[in-house]
Amino acid sequence: MPLMTPASMALQRRAMAAHETLEVGAVEKKVAWQLRDVVRDSWLRSLKYKDAVKTNAHTVLSDEALRDMRSASPLRLVLPVFDRLILEPTRDTKLILAIGDPAGRLLWVKGDSQVLRDAESMAFVPGADWSERTVGTSAPGTALVTGGGVQVAGAEHFDPIAHRWSCTAVPIHSPDTGELLGVVDITGGADAVAAHSLALLKAAVAAAESELRWHGQHVDPPRKSFVAPASRSPKATPKVEATLHLTAGSGAELRRGETSIELSTRHAELLALLSWHPRGLSGEELVELLHINPDAADVGTLRAELVRLRKVLSDFDESLVPLSRPYRLAKLPLCDAREVLRSIERGDLDSALANYEGPVLPRSLAPGIEEIRAEVFSVLRQGMLQDGTDAQLIRFLGLSEAEDDEEVLSTTLQVLPARSPHRALVVAALERIESNG
Repeated sequence: MPLMTPASMALQRRAMAAHETLEVGAVEKKVAWQLRDVVRDSWLRSLKYKDAVKTNAHTVLSDEALRDMRSASPLRLVLPVFDRLILEPTRDTKLILAIGDPAGRLLWVKGDSQVLRDAESMAFVPGADWSERTVGTSAPGTALVTGGGVQVAGAEHFDPIAHRWSCTAVPIHSPDTGELLGVVDITGGADAVAAHSLALLKAAVAAAESELRWHGQHVDPPRKSFVAPASRSPKATPKVEATLHLTAGSGAELRRGETSIELSTRHAELLALLSWHPRGLSGEELVELLHINPDAADVGTLRAELVRLRKVLSDFDESLVPLSRPYRLAKLPLCDAREVLRSIERGDLDSALANYEGPVLPRSLAPGIEEIRAEVFSVLRQGMLQDGTDAQLIRFLGLSEAEDDEEVLSTTLQVLPARSPHRALVVAALERIESNG
């Protein structure tokens, strides 16, 4: 027998019948509601707030307040985890990924641009309050109240404005203290409450909590200032950290102060992959990430290449020399590509653009590098489409990989001031794309 999902016609008919009792004011008939227990309990709570607000559009934070809340949220550290495990695999299903704080405030809302625009009609946007107190029954708000995974479909939403949508949400906690950090949600059509959706979301949250634990154990606390603290010894000088530049050209460059070295393509690939996988990689995993046809590759050749890389790095910075079993870096260098992602997490698009000089190792055909290249550009592009100002979008369009992006051009045209001198250039680019299409 197939599993009945919350979007099934039978459950939707029961939910619509329950709404009819609300419309005629027959709240005393709530005992007859044929709703799932989690939905029924949430409706009873929602009744207390029914007349509190007519819309949650007024709850949307200003851009500045939203940036501050994003910067303060530890969930900014695991945005790439949710992008990889939820957003990318479900891209064709037109689902929205939303991440909220412990109070139900949406901090990030990502997904297909057209679906995002549709969701704006119910104020499902970054900075909006989706707690039960404000919107009634919904997966994000109800999951925060119940403390467990929740699915809400169509008419099960208390507010009719959300009846076109279905959603699944799971709370996320600190792996060390158990503190509630927020909620992760997928919203869309019936696919959002499919039988596997809750399991997918729980697995992604578990992976993110594991990443947070690792981050707390291995990554230094964020520096609050780049100003070196006063030294106790007048002879002490601050140590200059090495920086790995992956977006500056065809290869990679390591810089430390006034010293720099260029890496060969293979050495650049190895160092990039080890930087991107701080837990380490086995020889077999590295081969898979480096070669289009790994079955024809030789692990012995990889070992020889790592020996040569160790020699290069030991002459430059001993702390960067890769360790073995698994292959890993004892200390991660600063990396321009990683800083792009961190800047997007903080909502700092100017910093993201400053760190992104171009595609990650554009000449590399290694599958693992292509994944990194696509991830960095995709996150930057999504950030620009979602939050970019007119000046930032124009700057983004200056990148070769963005100059013919019709969606970015259209978005830029929408946000440009009426008398901006850039409008003519953007219109011309759109016309050129249309004529070539």
